[in-house]
Order: sequence, then C-alpha cells, then structure tokens
Amino acid sequence: MKKISIVIPVYNESDNLYALCENLTIVTGKLTDYQWEYIFVNDGSSDQSLTILRELSLTNDNCKVLDLSRNFGKEIALTAGVHESKDSDAVICIDSDLQHPPELIPKLIDAWLNGAEIVATIRTSTEKQPTLRKLGSKTFYWLMSKISGTKMESQTTDYRLYDQKVIHAFSLMTERERLFRGIMDWMGFNKTYIEFEAAARQSGDPGYSYVKLWELAVNSITSFSLWPLKITGYLGVLITSISAPLLIWMLVNYFIISASVFTPLAIVVVANTFLIGLVLISIGLVAIYVGKIHTESINRPLYIVRERITNLESENQKNR
Repeated sequence: MKKISIVIPVYNESDNLYALCENLTIVTGKLTDYQWEYIFVNDGSSDQSLTILRELSLTNDNCKVLDLSRNFGKEIALTAGVHESKDSDAVICIDSDLQHPPELIPKLIDAWLNGAEIVATIRTSTEKQPTLRKLGSKTFYWLMSKISGTKMESQTTDYRLYDQKVIHAFSLMTERERLFRGIMDWMGFNKTYIEFEAAARQSGDPGYSYVKLWELAVNSITSFSLWPLKITGYLGVLITSISAPLLIWMLVNYFIISASVFTPLAIVVVANTFLIGLVLISIGLVAIYVGKIHTESINRPLYIVRERITNLESENQKNR
C-alpha cells in the first residue's frame, strides 16, 4: 500500500482547521488503496491553532503535528513538512484556508499514476481576490520567467503533488531564503497542470500581507537571477556612453566656442544628483546579494521543531 502525506502549513487558521480536517477525511476515506498521513505544520500561530491541532491529533489517527518554535514563514513551514514526509511515496501540499479544494486530490493522484512527477494546480479564478494581488501575481510570474531561466506558470499555487524522487532531490537544497515552488520548478521533472476555481477565504486574514509578498518577490528574484546586478552594470555602461560625449561637448563649448546655455555649476549639480541616485540604487542591490551571502554562510538550521504531536495510541499499535 503506497503512502501519501498531505502537508498543511498553519498560521492562525483556528477557524478553518476542523472543516479542513473533516474534508480531507471524507476525500481520503474514499481512496482506500493508500495509506494517508496529514502533517500539520504549526508555524508559530498566536491563536488557538495549536490547541485545535492537538485535539485533532487525538481524534484522528492520520493527523500529525509539527510545532515550530516560532514563525519561520510559509516557505519554511512547507519545507519542514516535506522533510518530515521523506518516507512517503508522494506528498501533497495544500493550504489551510479552504481555498484549495480537497476534492481535487483524486485528480492529482490520477495524473501522478499516469507518469507525472509534479502535479501542479492553476487558479483559473479566485472568488473575491483583490485586483492588486491578481495583477501583482501575474507581473511577478512574468518577470520571473523572463529573468530566472526557469519556466513558471502564472496563477500556479502551492497546491501540488510531488513524487518521492522529487522530494529526495528537494532535500538536497540548502538555501535559507527560498521560494518553495520556485525551487520545485527549477528542478525540472515531468510536470502536468490541473486547473481549478479557488473559493474565497472562509475566515481569518491572509497569511501574506502586501509587505510580506513584496519581501518574498525580492528574495525570489535575487535567489533565482543575477539580472538586478547585470542591470546595474548596463546602467553604468549607458551612463558612461551618454556622459562621455556630453562632457566632451561641454568642454569644447566652454573652452573653444565660449558660449554656454547653462552655467557649469548647474550642470554639475544636476549630473551629480542623478549619478548619486544611481550609485545608491546600485549599492542597495549589491547589499541585497551580500546580505544573502551572509545569511547562507551563517549556516543556521532552516527551522526548529519544538514538538512532534501524534496519536500515541495509534503509533504504539503500528509499532507492535
């Protein structure tokens, strides 16, 4: 019997956990040819999520909880759950806000059985999705596809199935600041897509604010591409190409023709202001990369698990 783990990152989702676990139980209960495991990763929730997860682990033999020592972010929470399911034949990642329908799981498995090593989902629409988020998502994926060298489809989600060989390859990745699905896309493997319509969030606030989304976008771009640094170099070439003939013309105008439209001081002030701005931008971009090198060189663990919570009775029965 093949084992399939379902990884669910949780951050302040207490209002959704009972319904999500019930839906997963109904769907997986019909797929009796597989052994199921639900791995809930509590990512430093400040509400009653952990209390509810403890209760679910006692009432549902399939539930297992990883309680992280603090909030490490969704990308790390997904990583922790996938690492925990390394002995599974396949892993399904799903959000805990009920926007990813568990009813889609049989289709994910069918695609996997037909040879797909990664089965990704694409949102065709999202009920009540803010226009700014939708536009930002499309812009981000378009930009990533252009500069990273990795094909990334717009409107894809973390709701995916990964084959065991993908999980083993993923365990070799060591970067700290990571875009989870970006790494999965970068690795390649045989991939297929399934479309679905995402429902509106049932309750609670989105885990990613606009500030966090911006930080994730910056980290992702600098992790997968050197283009920001290259653009800085290209700007330097462009500025030099323009400023050199302009400087020659100004010198000829000042010393030979002796006629000038602008005073030398005005020209110098404007030119210096413009160049200082470009220098500051360049330093900022370099600082981002230096900061990432610093983060990687520290070599701290990606996450810390405070506690693993399972149904001890069911675990004892399995070990007998």
